[in-house]
Amino acid sequence: MTSAPTQSASSPPDRIARVQRRTLAVLSAAQIVGGVGVAVGLALSSVVVDELSKSTVISGFAGTATVLGAALLALPTARAAGRGGRRAGLSLAYVAALAGCLVSVLAISLGTWPLLLAGLVLVGGGSAGSLAARYSATDLSPRDRSARHLSLVVWASTIGSVAGPNLAKPADQIGMRLGLVEKAGPFAFAALAFGLALLVILVLLRPDPLVLAREVHGTREESRGRRGTIRTALQTLRTTPMARHALVMIAVSHTAMVSVMSMTPVKLHHDGSNLDVIGLVISLHIAGMYVLSPVVGWLADKAGKLPVLVLGMGLLLSAAALAGTAGHRVWQVTAALVLLGLGWSCGLVAGSALVTESVPLERRTAVQGLSDLLMNVCGATGTIIAGAIVGLLGYGVLGLVVGIMVAVSGLWLVTVWRRSTGERRSR
Repeated sequence: MTSAPTQSASSPPDRIARVQRRTLAVLSAAQIVGGVGVAVGLALSSVVVDELSKSTVISGFAGTATVLGAALLALPTARAAGRGGRRAGLSLAYVAALAGCLVSVLAISLGTWPLLLAGLVLVGGGSAGSLAARYSATDLSPRDRSARHLSLVVWASTIGSVAGPNLAKPADQIGMRLGLVEKAGPFAFAALAFGLALLVILVLLRPDPLVLAREVHGTREESRGRRGTIRTALQTLRTTPMARHALVMIAVSHTAMVSVMSMTPVKLHHDGSNLDVIGLVISLHIAGMYVLSPVVGWLADKAGKLPVLVLGMGLLLSAAALAGTAGHRVWQVTAALVLLGLGWSCGLVAGSALVTESVPLERRTAVQGLSDLLMNVCGATGTIIAGAIVGLLGYGVLGLVVGIMVAVSGLWLVTVWRRSTGERRSR
């Protein structure tokens, strides 16, 4: 278990606190503008792939591509952070996302869905950057405020992420006026958003929080290379059961959320909803993901991470039940998506804080990178299965399958929580 940074003559408490406040502000600013790029892609990617491929099953690969991209970039982002600090890791992620948006614009212009999927893999760098930013918020945070600091950066995504889907239509209209084909404009707009996020990180994230934390602790990264990063993470997880439990819950929460969310625009599109309705539903879902995250962080620091994780499983189960029985009722789909976002927030904030406080600083980036890799691989697998389920059996069956997965995971988590509580009482 790690504690708050110890102080030295060169790093007095007031300096650490001042740098941490600046770090949170800079990360929040990057999350706002980067969130626009991520949200625009979420709102339109499956619809565009559906139109280009004429296949509901293939449309599910749009969500798979972005989640897979986030997974593929998780370890490189963590490795870059381990070697050069958080600024290096976040910059790598946002450069990939910017390039992916440009490839997506080209693919839509050419009308080729395979190239669009390739572009969306790189767009997943935006999600990788967003996920890495939450861990960046904890490098200098006191132990009893790690979840709150992490949740503030997660919350900052609200503005850009909620606005993003609703900016898709005007961005599309502006793009067509500038000579782009229909639905290419939003991806060009997303490229600008990721470019601005990159600029914020490169110019303003100084001093680097991870570099400073290591100076204060007198430590350095232990892993070297991709295999070294994975090996270090696995060795650490073998001796820290709480970190293992947290990784599982993060992966389950993300898989449930991405599976249902990725196929909801397609369902609404097939039900006759226009882009305005789809954008509103996704915006409300993203609001559920982010708006209450500071409350979730406060609750995790006060009540404990495991109870908040259990709460998240309950919310996800309720969301799956509502989505699976919604039929053509848009209001019920919307309610399900909001609960889905809230459950995800509990899983991500509490789980990430539990990972951070359970492992030593010198191994932290390796475990954090493996955490993001695992959650996104599971999420990508979930979207593949979700697309097949919706295409062959329907949206209602998807809700049932996700509900079963969450229920089983939740029962296991309750057992872990009770065992942990019993161990504390026996000491």
